[in-house]
Amino acid sequence: MGRSPLTRPGPGTYPERVSETGPPRQQRLKRDEARLWRVPFLGGLEVLQARFVKQAFARHTHEEFTVGVVHEGAAEFWNRGAERVAPPGSVMMINADEVTTGHSYVDEGYLHLVLYPTAEQLKRVAEQMTGKRVATPYFPQSVATAPEVAQRLTTAHRVLTDPAASRLSRESALQAALASLVAELMEERLPLARVGQERRAVREVRAYLDAHATEEVALEELAQVAGLSPFHLSRVFRQEVGLPPHAYQVQARIRQARVWIAAGWSLADVALAAGFSDQSAFSNQFKRHVGVTPGQDRRRSRAGVFGRLV
Repeated sequence: MGRSPLTRPGPGTYPERVSETGPPRQQRLKRDEARLWRVPFLGGLEVLQARFVKQAFARHTHEEFTVGVVHEGAAEFWNRGAERVAPPGSVMMINADEVTTGHSYVDEGYLHLVLYPTAEQLKRVAEQMTGKRVATPYFPQSVATAPEVAQRLTTAHRVLTDPAASRLSRESALQAALASLVAELMEERLPLARVGQERRAVREVRAYLDAHATEEVALEELAQVAGLSPFHLSRVFRQEVGLPPHAYQVQARIRQARVWIAAGWSLADVALAAGFSDQSAFSNQFKRHVGVTPGQDRRRSRAGVFGRLV
């Protein structure tokens, strides 16, 4: 489906967050509107959120793959010699350089979230999953019903467009979405490489995250520490620790933040020093993990009462 130049955010601007299983929590658009973002450290990956009512795209191609989830309404597009209809909840897939069109199938239009990964990004994920070289992925279906893939893609869209999200969480969300897409919908089903316990590698990554808790850490950086591929590391880390690396990073940041709170730092200074985008993001994450706000935690520490990090 095409990318519309209707509305583009300025540098550093993002939409409201979206839920992990539903459409964006923002005003229901009654006319054509699109928002497009690029993520520089992910190879300029483009991310689109759009509602199209009247917009009709002529035949065109994209150098990248087009992978989207329809959340409301239904889209119709021509691809591979036939008209396709994508209903709510479906996943749309257009291979790189394939000709397509696009318009609404229903009067009220359709709302969809789209990622535009490159062939190299998908190929790299597939090779990490199998531990061997593979051909560029090809998706034989233009439209598929795949709830887990749809959920992963929606989550990736939310995280990638969230200004409070760390680099590690964005990279992890994209990897999880692309891995789900490759595993379920790629033409050739790939056998996953066997996962060992890799306890030593996981210990080294945990130590690295603890030592660099307040820094922006890349998933590839952690993979080099572990001596594993990013995909393999994410799998074994979750298996051993019970959390993905980006969630462990948040806990490490909260632990360090509590030290600074107890030392009397201002909450605004703690939020930024601990690696959070702003005080609101810090407060939200803090309460999720500790059960109280940073201000309440400071009052408890002054009174000599300390809670556990849950």
